[in-house]
Amino acid sequence: MDFTFTEEQLAAAEAARGVFAGVAPDSVPSPALTTGAVADDFDRALWAKLADADLLSLPLAPEHGGSGLDAIALCLVLRESARVPLLEHSAATAAVQAYGAKESAAELTARAGRGEPVLTVAASGRTGHDPAELAVSARRDGGMWVLDGVQTAVPWAYGADLVVVPAHTGAGRTVLALVPHGHAGAVLAEQVSTSGERLGELRLESARIAARDVIEAEGAWEWLRGLLATGTCALALGLGERVLRMTSEYTGKREQFGHPIATFQAVAVQAADRYIDLRAMEATLWQAAWRIASGPPGTLPVAGDVAVAKIWAAEGVRRVVQTAQHLHGGFGADTGYALHRYHAWAKQLELSLGPAAAYEETLGDLPATHPLG
Repeated sequence: MDFTFTEEQLAAAEAARGVFAGVAPDSVPSPALTTGAVADDFDRALWAKLADADLLSLPLAPEHGGSGLDAIALCLVLRESARVPLLEHSAATAAVQAYGAKESAAELTARAGRGEPVLTVAASGRTGHDPAELAVSARRDGGMWVLDGVQTAVPWAYGADLVVVPAHTGAGRTVLALVPHGHAGAVLAEQVSTSGERLGELRLESARIAARDVIEAEGAWEWLRGLLATGTCALALGLGERVLRMTSEYTGKREQFGHPIATFQAVAVQAADRYIDLRAMEATLWQAAWRIASGPPGTLPVAGDVAVAKIWAAEGVRRVVQTAQHLHGGFGADTGYALHRYHAWAKQLELSLGPAAAYEETLGDLPATHPLG
């Protein structure tokens, strides 16, 4: 089987490199250097450039103004990404297109592909550890759905126009509700992430959402959740590769006993181990992205490959930044140097992916829930 990237996928990655060139991917300052929220909004000028380069409409069908590309192309772009809601927005619009009502989905995705409105996803649940779909309840009331519950750590909550909220119906089903910013019954409370990014706690108190803005299709949340997780793995890979390059440049210039420390065996072995981590992160990422692009949601290969990618991404990105801090010595803690901000961002990605042990348990449980016969 040929896993070579297509010309269209490579063109998307090249366009992303052009847009993000010169943009600091670690541009959110350390929370230690700020008070309260880091910024009131994300970089709207950069967002407009992404829209102009058609990078906000990658997964959308051509009839919706998109490129018709898949999860692999999106992950290639995310690998180059800076701190904007590209993952959440793209995943949400792709889910609306795939699972939403045809007429309303076409109207929304066409505008979302141009960057207006901006979409994000509430995927952390009530505590960040429990399933997100169980944090909010949804009940039908005529032509409306009524939502109650709390979603914590919603990324870009203050800058997004719509938040996609998974909610359980009490009948074993999960629906996806599109909640507008400032909607009646939807209250935001400010939170600040490990990396200093502004998040929001979304509290829903009898929030009434029109049925046309609720996706009831089976498998929609499972598919969206898998794409979000795989995209986060792509962000972790891109961050890790930048950090390893930074460490390579530093150890090649820093001298002890008249020699660059990169020539010391202990340094070289640690750097080599982290290179292996990155290649494992890359291999498992593309396997998961390929499964999402080609397989139905909820099947054993998709769930298993996403779990493996999350294990390597969460563990790998943590090891990469820890080794980078060690090899930089005291210079790595200098607040005028970017490494400490990369470290904070890596920790945020690790926390959002969840502990590797949990996904190892998931892998162990999969044969029982998805018999191979």
